[in-house]
Amino acid sequence: MDSTDILIAGGGTAGLSAAAVFGSLGLRVTCVDPAPAETPDGPDADLRTTAILSPARTLLEGAGLWERIAAEATPLRVMRIVDARGAPVRRDFDAGDLGDQPFGWNVPNLALKRALADQLATMPNVTLLRGTGFAGRDAQVDEVVATLSDGRRVSARLLVGADGRDSAVRRACGIGVRTTRYGQKALVFAVTHDEPHFGVSTEVHAKGGPFTLVPLPDHEGRPCSAVVWMTDGAEALHLRALPEEAFATAVNARSAGVMGHLAPVGGRQVWPIITQVADRLVARRTALMAEAAHVVPPIGAQGLNMSLADLRALRDLARARPAEIGTDAWLDGYARQREADIRLRAFGIDALNRASIGGLGPLRALGLRAMHDLAPLRHGLMRLGLGVGRG
Repeated sequence: MDSTDILIAGGGTAGLSAAAVFGSLGLRVTCVDPAPAETPDGPDADLRTTAILSPARTLLEGAGLWERIAAEATPLRVMRIVDARGAPVRRDFDAGDLGDQPFGWNVPNLALKRALADQLATMPNVTLLRGTGFAGRDAQVDEVVATLSDGRRVSARLLVGADGRDSAVRRACGIGVRTTRYGQKALVFAVTHDEPHFGVSTEVHAKGGPFTLVPLPDHEGRPCSAVVWMTDGAEALHLRALPEEAFATAVNARSAGVMGHLAPVGGRQVWPIITQVADRLVARRTALMAEAAHVVPPIGAQGLNMSLADLRALRDLARARPAEIGTDAWLDGYARQREADIRLRAFGIDALNRASIGGLGPLRALGLRAMHDLAPLRHGLMRLGLGVGRG
């Protein structure tokens, strides 16, 4: 039977980040994932991008990861919200109000995963097993023994479930979830546009959900942005199937002209939209993180950044109490740090999404004006979104 300090189930962005961060502490780490590595040109390649906010960048820098990502990271300097129902209302939330750094940096998911895998390949204390999944666990006081899908057994001080919204680790622990479905899907694609984005991420709200443009590097000499268009599920599938010209017409009709004419480029993907929160984050010798613990709609760049906040809490505990990793008291400390924040953010994003779906035009416009025009409220919301304190 193999032995490791930390066994991570899940080889997506969160799981690979966890392997790199724990590995940077000198711990023995094994990361297993049933899926093979993604190929950039494959039909199922992830077209999404991720906004890495400032606290998450600090975490990745500490593990030696940021230098591998920086070349493909586009700064996000302004979060622009446009209410396009009725007379448009536009407000800019500028990172310059809080300091000299951007809110974050937008990175293509494939580039992020590739950088993470490259980093793990340089770490002799980290083992990455592709095509091998988690199949079960036997948790004792001093260790957890996991059975893998190929029949191998691995003992560890701590099992980390980072294996997604349908987490096998969570099921094996008997932990339930509360799930909210909206009848929405997110249509994901990229566009070039006439006007430079100048590091501005724009959410255009109208009935059905937000249409978000997130800055990317130029594409063939033209300004480029990633788009996440949240709308009714049937409508998203209809849009994905449209011929190119009809799709471009629909995109420009929905964008409210915020970047001039938009020209879709590349493929289109559809992803389901839910809110899901696990009933608890820990079981004996086991911690849940990322989408195994929480899933939120893609509003305000919270998804992966909540996941990396989970990882930051686990890392800080591993640094401060290395001899106790995986004990009940250690895991209780993790749950205390993260549960309230997860529930608060899930509640807030759920409320924002419902407001966007429901067409609360005049009330939403008034709320947007208040959130922006009252400086203390604006600054407080910006800090909350970043996950930082008042200082």
